[in-house]
Amino acid sequence: MPHPRPAAFTRRLHLLAHLLVLLPLLLLGACATALSPDEAALVAGKTYVVTGASSGFGRGVALKLGAMRANVVLAARRTAVLDEVAAQVAAAGGTPLVVTTDVARPDDVRRLAEATVARFGRIDVWINNAGVGAIGRFDTVPMEDHARIVDVNLKGVIYGSHVALRQFRKQGQGTLVNIGSVESAVPLAYHASYASTKAAVLSLGRALREELRLSNQPGIRITTVLPWAADTPFFNHAANYTGRAPRMALMDDPGKVVDIIVRASVYPREEVPAGWKARGGYWSHRIAPDAAERISANVAHAEQFEKAGPAPDGSNAVHQPMPAGPGTTGVDGGIRARMEREDAARKTGQAPGPWSPTPPAS
Repeated sequence: MPHPRPAAFTRRLHLLAHLLVLLPLLLLGACATALSPDEAALVAGKTYVVTGASSGFGRGVALKLGAMRANVVLAARRTAVLDEVAAQVAAAGGTPLVVTTDVARPDDVRRLAEATVARFGRIDVWINNAGVGAIGRFDTVPMEDHARIVDVNLKGVIYGSHVALRQFRKQGQGTLVNIGSVESAVPLAYHASYASTKAAVLSLGRALREELRLSNQPGIRITTVLPWAADTPFFNHAANYTGRAPRMALMDDPGKVVDIIVRASVYPREEVPAGWKARGGYWSHRIAPDAAERISANVAHAEQFEKAGPAPDGSNAVHQPMPAGPGTTGVDGGIRARMEREDAARKTGQAPGPWSPTPPAS
């Protein structure tokens, strides 16, 4: 008689079967991110508040909304950079308003909402996008950096959600878009405080949706967007205590995520993993959480500690904004180009060059 299969082997077969069923669904779900011209017309004249608008997803979303002729309220710490973004939004056909804001300060966030309503009369969409991170073993990252990450990523989202929902209840409608992360579902080694705040953002959205359901507020909608790691200045801004330049495997183009965020503001769903890689991470963690976390941790360790070039330790933009430059104020962070240089140097037996947040001239 054949020997019975070990339980562990059977579980692996079941897991593989689930993944094979899910894979085509994940890939097929990657369609339709950018709005069509007819859909973009739904954005025209609407008032959007975008935090973290000086770089990365926030800047990309602001520029996209400007091209759709929206009113775009730009919030971040760097006023001069926001003025630059505002000029681009206006040139594209939108109506900008700059409000210098540190989202970790409740009074700043209240002032942001008040200035928006004073100028445009209402708020149609509030996008909580501002965020910071720290890379390194948890106990090597200074406690002050962990605290600041909680202040920005969690408290900042709570403050923004609070003022937005108060305004939405007055209006009877509005859309709140919170930017989480694939790490909201799959916590990543060496990103402990960042991952924990992003998990909290996901839970916040879930709780608030139930409150709105119970209070019968169908006109107020909340969505949490969960991007995969993308090539934005976020990684140059992040505190880093690994002695090596920040890296991540298979980075997404930020433009794809920008399109998904804008689409989510028009067609909000409860949770929106941004792209097939984010969907894969999100669902794999639901099917096999331990395996997903272990694989992700191994990949993060290899990228950060085995492949990256040297970099100084420091808090970077966690406490104070970084000077303006291509790697700190654009939509794209230049991370993929640097990783290609590092990989090429390693293949030829050369040591990767030192890290700089500003990419070298091409």
